[in-house]
Amino acid sequence: MGDEDIDDVDGAILYALQEDARNTSSGDIAERTGTSDSTVRKRIRRLESDGVIKGYSADVDYGQSGYPLRMLLYCTASIPERGDLVADILEIDGVVSVQELVTGEQNLLVTAVGESDGDITPVAQELLDMGLTVADEVLVRSHETTPFGKFDPARRGEDDE
Repeated sequence: MGDEDIDDVDGAILYALQEDARNTSSGDIAERTGTSDSTVRKRIRRLESDGVIKGYSADVDYGQSGYPLRMLLYCTASIPERGDLVADILEIDGVVSVQELVTGEQNLLVTAVGESDGDITPVAQELLDMGLTVADEVLVRSHETTPFGKFDPARRGEDDE
């Protein structure tokens, strides 16, 4: 499914779910989109089955939950292996995400959280043991997200004007 397959209703559904999937009902979304509750439910199922919606998760404030360190580790892996390593990297205790980068020498971005340096150092060591080069480590103070604006019905189509 490409961007051209995401119409205004799909975009509004995605935007609403990104805002607050837990507390937004299909009825709420139907009201916002001018469609029926059953249409919204069918669209959500289709977006899930097409892999557009990959899942639902909690947005955890690791600092508030006792893990104040968030470290970004920029790594280099051989290009043929980098995609195959993602699942193994996610198994490392303390790793919360892995992003495969397609430009630049560093081609994997690993995010790890911990209570202290003693929690993060073993992560870096395990990455090294896997044959990765850890090129840079960045300590993150805060991390905020927002729904993707192009899905916002109020903003969709602004680029066409």
